[in-house]
Amino acid sequence: MSETAALRTTALTELHEQLGAKLVDFAGWSMPVWYDGATEEHHAVRRSAGLFDLGHMGELFVSGPEAGAALDWSLLVDASAMPLGRARYSMICNEAGGIIDDLIVYRLAEERWMVVANASNAGVVAEELHVRSERFDAEVDDDTDAWALIALQGPEAASILQHLVDIELSAIRYYRIDQAQLLGEPAMIARTGYTGEDGFELFVPGAVAVDLWHTLADTGGDRVRPCGLASRDTLRLEAGMPLYGNELSLDTTPFDVGAGRLHKHDAPDHVGRQALVSAAEEPHRHLVGLFVDGRRPARAGYAVLHGGAEIGAVTSGALSPTLERPIAIASVDRALEPGDIVDIDVRGKLVPATVTDLPFYTRP
Repeated sequence: MSETAALRTTALTELHEQLGAKLVDFAGWSMPVWYDGATEEHHAVRRSAGLFDLGHMGELFVSGPEAGAALDWSLLVDASAMPLGRARYSMICNEAGGIIDDLIVYRLAEERWMVVANASNAGVVAEELHVRSERFDAEVDDDTDAWALIALQGPEAASILQHLVDIELSAIRYYRIDQAQLLGEPAMIARTGYTGEDGFELFVPGAVAVDLWHTLADTGGDRVRPCGLASRDTLRLEAGMPLYGNELSLDTTPFDVGAGRLHKHDAPDHVGRQALVSAAEEPHRHLVGLFVDGRRPARAGYAVLHGGAEIGAVTSGALSPTLERPIAIASVDRALEPGDIVDIDVRGKLVPATVTDLPFYTRP
């Protein structure tokens, strides 16, 4: 029995094996961490296009006459006021205001929404939505196993995908979703992503995932390459996007991670509202970007010091392929200004780092 035999697989796992990907256990799923090399895959997304298997993400559908109200109660989102075809970044919090997961919510129809949850939290989010929706005329369905999710990300993404769809992609603006035909099957195309580049996330029936992957690769030719989790992580880090388990956790509120805007004081009542009202008025933590001196990356958990006093810790860090220098995100207990100098305890050695605004990278 292989070491990945007990793991969940996506519709593309066998294809990844054929392509020579290194597969790892990620949140209980067998997922490709890289194919030929994470740095090359990272550069492909920044310069042309990359293909990602996101079949491990959770697709949860909430439908019914009171589905919007159920989501208003359950999440930090005014779902019932979302226009059709719109997407919203959101979070689901517990009664104490702690973040259970960050999500993207899509309005598909008058009485139907899709909530996409992180793989590590999809089961918990599904259960929470079931429980929180019981007081409403709404139904929650976990259809993760029925869907494949492929992301095509990069400046060439639109030109590659346009050859395969029956709609004009320029009409799908950022954080929008539309219905289309892909390989003769109904699909949902969202202009969303986790890389800091333009691109699309393609929701298709699992049965056509392999054919779609091959077709995208053939259409893109040398402009597109398969990409794994390692490059996805450095891409999102450069784009200043938080990762659950690093920047986000049950011990953080939206105000601790620069997402306080998601909680609106005049919004309808929702789970965790009172805790978040209090959190908005109390001291909270701050996420800051750091340019780290030298060539050694600062890793999650390394202490951050200012004026000799420990003020927080690195939450994510890596050598940035685009910027060709180490970068990090840190959670600190005081406001810092761009240009401020802090020290990072790298295995007992204090390494200077310069505070900078997030994101580190913004696409042209």
